[in-house]
Amino acid sequence: MSPFTRAFRSRVGGALAAVATTAALVLAGAPVAQAEDVRSRQWYLDAMKAEEMWKVSTGKGITVAVLDAGVDPTVPELRGKVQIGADYTADVTGGSEGGAETVQHGTNMAAYIAGTGAAGGIKGLAPDAHIFSIKVATPGMKGMFGLAGVLSKAIRHAVDEGSRVINISIGGTSGAGQEEEFQAAVDYALRKGALIFAATGNDGVGFVEYPAVVPGVVAVGALDTKGKVAKFSNYGDHVGLAAAGDQLPGRCEKDKTRFCSKFGTSGATAIASASAALIWSAHPDWTGNQVLRVMMETAGRNGPVPSKYIGFGGVRPAQVLLEGKGDPGPADVNPLLAARGQASPAPGDSAAPKNSPSAASTGAAGDNGTSKGSQAAPEAAAKSGEGGFPLWVIVASAVAVVAVIGAVVAVSVRRRRA
Repeated sequence: MSPFTRAFRSRVGGALAAVATTAALVLAGAPVAQAEDVRSRQWYLDAMKAEEMWKVSTGKGITVAVLDAGVDPTVPELRGKVQIGADYTADVTGGSEGGAETVQHGTNMAAYIAGTGAAGGIKGLAPDAHIFSIKVATPGMKGMFGLAGVLSKAIRHAVDEGSRVINISIGGTSGAGQEEEFQAAVDYALRKGALIFAATGNDGVGFVEYPAVVPGVVAVGALDTKGKVAKFSNYGDHVGLAAAGDQLPGRCEKDKTRFCSKFGTSGATAIASASAALIWSAHPDWTGNQVLRVMMETAGRNGPVPSKYIGFGGVRPAQVLLEGKGDPGPADVNPLLAARGQASPAPGDSAAPKNSPSAASTGAAGDNGTSKGSQAAPEAAAKSGEGGFPLWVIVASAVAVVAVIGAVVAVSVRRRRA
């Protein structure tokens, strides 16, 4: 029995086992006023010193695969930036009954990563990165049956097509008996030099969802506008990193021309993926292991390391790009697996994926191993922001944005899939 299967069986009660597919970004009640206001509401870009980082790196040359319910390549900020890959949804047996979720979830993830901000749209943290969209889920999908097998195929497809970073902002309670197949796909990606980021889940419970719980996948939790762990963010010993995931503007599910306030570990995962793209673009000779190592070493934290709430801390690519911090270390040792006493998959025939394809040539659609500290932290500490991100707290713009959004957003309605 695999480690993540044992963890699942030992920690999930009857109630959780019955939970359907969970997405990590949820639809909030009120739309953001106008497209022109979107950039001003992206508080995390200012907190992360994005404008300064873009003078050093914009993610150019890095392809990020978005495994989701699809990406709409016609929205202004993604035009000419998206390559449409395979559609594996015919192999999913979860169905698509109910739910108002649409392709906007994947579209928002892609925009958080690589949006250009055109026509008042979302500005991505890595605006020159390339998006490779692979459809693995259907709107309103219920259950995880068949999804692990689909994700396995999608991961291999993403790596074979040149993706260096793989973003999975969907999750659930189990792999539906396909854990070994999925683990083999993860190991394949790691051998080829890619990085995989996945969302921990949005129930605020001590259970990291599948596939984020799988060894080799970087499980990403969410931080709020004050840099503290978000109340909805799932936690546990498998959490690797955290990123901004609260009050993020995103295109509304029912009307893509409008923007709604979003929250969830989905958006946090996308921002972590974009952070990796920024660093990798600036250091193209580094392996995925080295990129991940400097992300872990420079992450913001204040408490136990790793923390079961934010793992090794909140991502801070500015520490690497602007301050030159972080030791890339050995190229062939996965720092997250090493920190947990697990071996890294041996490099395959190709230590790194092939060069990322350009939108023009591929027919784009639409035009450190830190030592293990105490892993126990009281729940009260999480609720009060134990292990927070000090860099973000001091950013005055975040405070202003919280006030503006608080006046616009009514009651947030959590969805199980977004």
